[in-house]
Amino acid sequence: MTQEHLTHVDARGEARMVDVSAKEVTVRTATATGFVVTTEHVVNLLRGEGVPKGDALAVARIAGIQAAKRTPDLVPLCHPVAIHGVVVDLEVTDAGVGITATVRTADRTGVEMEALTCVAAAGLALVDMVKAVDRGATITDVRVEEKSGGRSGTWRRA
Repeated sequence: MTQEHLTHVDARGEARMVDVSAKEVTVRTATATGFVVTTEHVVNLLRGEGVPKGDALAVARIAGIQAAKRTPDLVPLCHPVAIHGVVVDLEVTDAGVGITATVRTADRTGVEMEALTCVAAAGLALVDMVKAVDRGATITDVRVEEKSGGRSGTWRRA
């Protein structure tokens, strides 16, 4: 399905929240990913004794889950939806930490923004946890990988 206009802007060009009341309630899932680039030293700490502030991966995971639930508070035109499940996977690699978040609901609108917010917040929490050891840690490539449910069905990044 291709959108030829912006749905969150009215005919006068003013922001509006889309009315989704006529949409069908369906199971909807979205998966987003991102990456925190950090130093070899931080990677070794994450794989071993941990960073000085504590369990960075646990903090990042909880931050992501909490952020998914609070997305409408952070993204002005995002609908509040009942979040039925959030899974945050963190994979320590030689270059940093890969973040994958999957969010699930049964509602009238999708959860792509919740998945993106989850990944971004998990990345921010991770940067906060490692900044004493690596001030240059960077969050990259935050993006939706897949969504399913609703009228438009399934979409996957090519």
